[in-house]
Amino acid sequence: MTDWPVSDKPVSDRPVAGLPDPAAGARETGPESGPRVWLVPTPVGNLGDITLRAVEVLRGADAVACEDTRRSGALLSHLGLQKPLVRLDAHTMRRAPAVLEKYPRLAYVSDAGTPGVSDPGSELVAAALAVDIPVEVLPGATAFVPALVLSGLDTGRFTFEGFLPRSGRERKTRLSALAARPETSVLYESPHRLGATLGDLASVCGDSRPASVTRELSKRFEETARGPLHELAARFAAGVRGEIVVVVAGRPPGEADPDAPAPDHAVQALSWAAQGKTARDIRDLLMAQGLRKNDAYALALRATEGAEPSPPDPA
Repeated sequence: MTDWPVSDKPVSDRPVAGLPDPAAGARETGPESGPRVWLVPTPVGNLGDITLRAVEVLRGADAVACEDTRRSGALLSHLGLQKPLVRLDAHTMRRAPAVLEKYPRLAYVSDAGTPGVSDPGSELVAAALAVDIPVEVLPGATAFVPALVLSGLDTGRFTFEGFLPRSGRERKTRLSALAARPETSVLYESPHRLGATLGDLASVCGDSRPASVTRELSKRFEETARGPLHELAARFAAGVRGEIVVVVAGRPPGEADPDAPAPDHAVQALSWAAQGKTARDIRDLLMAQGLRKNDAYALALRATEGAEPSPPDPA
């Protein structure tokens, strides 16, 4: 006897409005036979973003596993499909082996976007692979890619952070790492924590670090706000509605990396001396790295021993 909510209704064969009749060519285009798990992206807002293949897979699956049966049930109803719905979220994923045994051809959807990214879908993948059930991930809707492009920041390299820890040392560590990295960072945040997170980002990255906040992607009130972190923190201090994606620019090239190891000035001085630089040149280079004049000159003299040293400038 299972203890998860299911709805064992027959699959509807009526065509979905605007989509091809499933009876036409279904044998040629339908999902492959045999046990299989499909991770099916669902729209992050506009229901028109569902793909033809996603509908095809949902129609051919034995059941649909999801985080929220009411939300996923509304999507299936919109598509004209009736399927057993099984709740598999962070609290119930332990049931995955039993679900896979009962429904060997299982489609999994998250509340919105691509399953397995910042949700428990990755645990279902591991459970399926452990019993040699093939897994397919369909391409489709996701929130962070459109938000990254909309930010206007560098998209050549980026790091996806997902959701930051809510508090504690791990949160501070992740924020420090984000501030230090040179590439763009993308993260998700809940509406009621957005203001606090933007304030924390401004503290570690600097008030003027460029960033963007995108919410309600593909919906009627879609918005992308761009600007320095301190302005965004003030703008969203009272919170906001909708699904949130925050994009933060990487550390500027001229800004020191706080996590970089301290340079070995003596080794650097010897290297510069081997290149033929004078004691004064080496002194100036060491001073540019933050050494005091007398300390820099002493290292320069030791590195260029035997060479005619230049006297230090008057203090």
